[in-house]
Amino acid sequence: MSKETETLARDLRKFLSNIDEEDFILKAAPKKKAAAFASVSQKDTTQNIQKPAKNKTAPATKEQELEDLAKKICNCKSCPLGQTRIKAVPGEGNINARIMFIGEGPGFDEDRQGRPFVGRAGQLLDKIIAAMGFKREEVFIANMVKCHPMIDPSNPDKHGNDRPPTMDEIARCRKFVEKQISLVNPDYIIALGGVATKSLIDQNAPLSTLRGKLFDLKLDYYPPDKPIKILATYHPAALLRNPGWKKDAWQNLKVLLKDMGAKFPTAKEE
Repeated sequence: MSKETETLARDLRKFLSNIDEEDFILKAAPKKKAAAFASVSQKDTTQNIQKPAKNKTAPATKEQELEDLAKKICNCKSCPLGQTRIKAVPGEGNINARIMFIGEGPGFDEDRQGRPFVGRAGQLLDKIIAAMGFKREEVFIANMVKCHPMIDPSNPDKHGNDRPPTMDEIARCRKFVEKQISLVNPDYIIALGGVATKSLIDQNAPLSTLRGKLFDLKLDYYPPDKPIKILATYHPAALLRNPGWKKDAWQNLKVLLKDMGAKFPTAKEE
């Protein structure tokens, strides 16, 4: 062994005797050790980080669904009534109402305000609702058709221009009113007049034989998720023309109120 080799071997032994073996290994390969930690750390992080959940659209509330439905009604032009109306009349009231009133269609005043039953017939309906022990704000009011049926559509400013809607017009609006019923989900529906009665009560009989009786409501498009009872009575406009029918109409409504559990004064007090 040469003198230079001996000197190098001696210096190496001296170096190793003054340093810990593990420390020497770490110093000898710091990059490799760091790379190993980085690899493990990155792997663990990948496993532990959860992918962000996809944004889920919150289900629409009943109020939102009714508002969306009202917008659809206001934009609907699927029948001639939509072409000649001034304003569509979707309906209004308490979205959780126990009682829902359904008439035949908007008239002159409703066509201008976009609200159901606001003319003379509407004023009488308000009195009927109050006599039943409710406020207008506690019930829901709608019509079978949502636009004004007119005798002369070319003259919408003419008074006395109202007419009943045709069965074809009712058929085109039926999904709208059935959707309203399904959303409000009332316990009772009061059909006002022969048109609404014929449209909603599956009985081939005149109003005179159906008034004041409770029937189970059957819907074509939106079957209710609970039993809904329906009662027929006179339309307020008919009561304005025939005031003597008011007593009969009240007797009709008492059938519904009694079924609801309402109490009435004795015949002497009445």
